[in-house]
Amino acid sequence: MNLRNTRFLRDSDLSALDDDMDNDSASSRTTLAGVISCLSDYDPDALPVQDAQTIIRQFIAPVSAVEKVAIRSALDRVLAADIVSPINVPAHDNSAMDGYALHGTDLKADQDLQLKVLGTAYAGRAFDGKVGSGECVRIMTGAVMPDDCDTVIPQEFTRDESESGVTVPAGSVRAGDNRRLKGEDLAQGTPALRKGKILRPADLGLLASLGIAEVPVHRRLRVAFFSTGDELRSIGETLDEGCVYDSNRYTLYGMLTRLGCDIVDMGVVKDNPVSLENAFRTACENADAIITSGGVSVGAADYTKQMMAQLGDVTFWKIGMRPGRPMAFGRISSRGKDAFLFGLPGNPVAVMVTFYFFARQALLYMMGASEDQTPMTVPVRSKAAIRKRPGRTEFQRGILSVGEDGVREVRITGSQGSGVLRSMSEANCMVVLEHDRAEVKAGDMVNVILFDGLI
Repeated sequence: MNLRNTRFLRDSDLSALDDDMDNDSASSRTTLAGVISCLSDYDPDALPVQDAQTIIRQFIAPVSAVEKVAIRSALDRVLAADIVSPINVPAHDNSAMDGYALHGTDLKADQDLQLKVLGTAYAGRAFDGKVGSGECVRIMTGAVMPDDCDTVIPQEFTRDESESGVTVPAGSVRAGDNRRLKGEDLAQGTPALRKGKILRPADLGLLASLGIAEVPVHRRLRVAFFSTGDELRSIGETLDEGCVYDSNRYTLYGMLTRLGCDIVDMGVVKDNPVSLENAFRTACENADAIITSGGVSVGAADYTKQMMAQLGDVTFWKIGMRPGRPMAFGRISSRGKDAFLFGLPGNPVAVMVTFYFFARQALLYMMGASEDQTPMTVPVRSKAAIRKRPGRTEFQRGILSVGEDGVREVRITGSQGSGVLRSMSEANCMVVLEHDRAEVKAGDMVNVILFDGLI
């Protein structure tokens, strides 16, 4: 199976944007019409997933503000500058094993070597002395190699050990083995971490190993979100006939929190122009990005589209996907401030799917992340047939397991309706059925994206 076409967005598909561009400068340089004009066969009523991702990626811009934080506070933050190593790692040639340090030139391919033991080198306490031919030093892992020694024989490979001597069997080690060279991991003056990297636990350890206490990071992205609809009720309110509890704000809260954003939960906004305009203006003046759920379809009471268009540069799409067809994207302005806007559908599963495959990657780029954040697909066997027609990308919820033959296989969770939030709760992966793909037969290979690390 060709995986190249199953990844959703690649940097090579996009024109370069200035890394230092802030939102205000982006407003003066880039318009949605300008981005869309570069896309062939653009149809807002039948837009492929990949084309929507391309437009979003080309239109948005990262925030420029930077702050310095202690490395204990840097986890999941985006590095704002290259970190150059101030030291060599390791600082000296040292032993990769517990054993004996010796001269590689003493080794004979067909003859055992008897060596005199002069002393011991410990990690943090080097052997202070000269080691001649026919001599060696007992050495511990991480200890500095004695002068002129270039090889370590692991202790378990030796014979006839005593405080004064040891035998190295013929052919048990080669000259240069088990020695870690000065600067082998990281040379002084070379970049240890690159700008745009999302800092993970290993990166914090690396920074500490270099003696670096603080790092420059992009400021946290501020994201405001609210749900729209007269039928929505918040938890704790009376559930009147025909009304439902608003679940979307809670899934959005969880997804944005996992992403490391500073969030502004604006609650439920009623379907009337005055309430919507006030909500959009407040969100725009206090956040870098706005995410709404509901109000982007063709319903008679959906004033959200009207207000979005009134306040900014916004386009409305019917995307060739399931779930999540209607979506709005753009930038709105209020009182000299502007924010990027993601108008997601109202159905709970559609909200999560459109967030993960459109908003998430865009927000990461706004946070300054330079790494490719495209979710990786894994080919697995479909346990059963899956209905699918060409002409749209489908994201079906799946349960990945290992079959009796040891091969990974996936089955869908059952009903795939966009309002069945339980399907997301039960699933551990998303089955991605590409735009041109037809029906899947039992035993066919399909691509999945694991929820672990994504959700």
